[in-house]
Amino acid sequence: MKDKTRRDFIKLSSLTAAASLISFSPSKAINEKLSNKTSLKLGLASYSLRKFNQAQTIAMTKRAGLNYLCFKSMHLPLDSSPEELKEGAILVKTEGIDLYAGGVIYMKTKEEVDQAFEYAKNANMAMIIGVPEYDLLSYTNDKIKEYDIRVAVHNHGPGDRVYPSPDIVYEKIKDLDPRFGLCMDIGHTQRIGIDPSEAAKKYFTRLFDIHIKDVTSATPDGEVTEIGRGVIDIPKFLKTLVDKKYSGVLSFEYEKDEDDPMPGLCESVGYVKGCLAMMS
Repeated sequence: MKDKTRRDFIKLSSLTAAASLISFSPSKAINEKLSNKTSLKLGLASYSLRKFNQAQTIAMTKRAGLNYLCFKSMHLPLDSSPEELKEGAILVKTEGIDLYAGGVIYMKTKEEVDQAFEYAKNANMAMIIGVPEYDLLSYTNDKIKEYDIRVAVHNHGPGDRVYPSPDIVYEKIKDLDPRFGLCMDIGHTQRIGIDPSEAAKKYFTRLFDIHIKDVTSATPDGEVTEIGRGVIDIPKFLKTLVDKKYSGVLSFEYEKDEDDPMPGLCESVGYVKGCLAMMS
């Protein structure tokens, strides 16, 4: 029964992927089938398009049918002037996309924490996807209060010395300002042996952002693959978010095929939209 349901998801989602590639827009039929009850905010972590410039990244985000964007520094440099940051934000908004966050931003010094908050403020970002060192958590917490900008700490899986898992992130920030939360990368979460659905439920009160992807195995050497082709139970994960009424962004981070990411990205978006359409 599970295999049949999975085939149904793949069949429906492939139609969306094909429409995205051919018409440069998401399938209207799929979008219309998504009810308010099952719709989620779908966006892009721009590291997926690291080989492309800012203008190309905005156009490709739009082509994939995604309405939210988190810029990595190669697309909007951290050392940009306030004027350049404001211009970049306006450019994204003009294309009908919400530049909701910046990151992942590493914070190893107080100066880097300061820079991250000024960056987000001038680009009118509501959130920083960040990795502050442990000894800078209190300082970052003070900046959250000063700027009223949320920080979501990203977990980087096996081998990461700072935040390998959602558990570690939560333990470090649970007693800090409620605007200090988690950006859960479900690929890294699965690779470290944790079910992303269970982690989403366990840490939901601090789950501000999600990097959605699929991986080839639930082991440290698992690699990113198109969503629906890997080992993560994506329908279960999406149902968890819908049931919990997740209000953050679900950002696709497709790190495979860096020179030609659009086919795999659109397939992944189509699979997710197909899953949500089936739920409705």
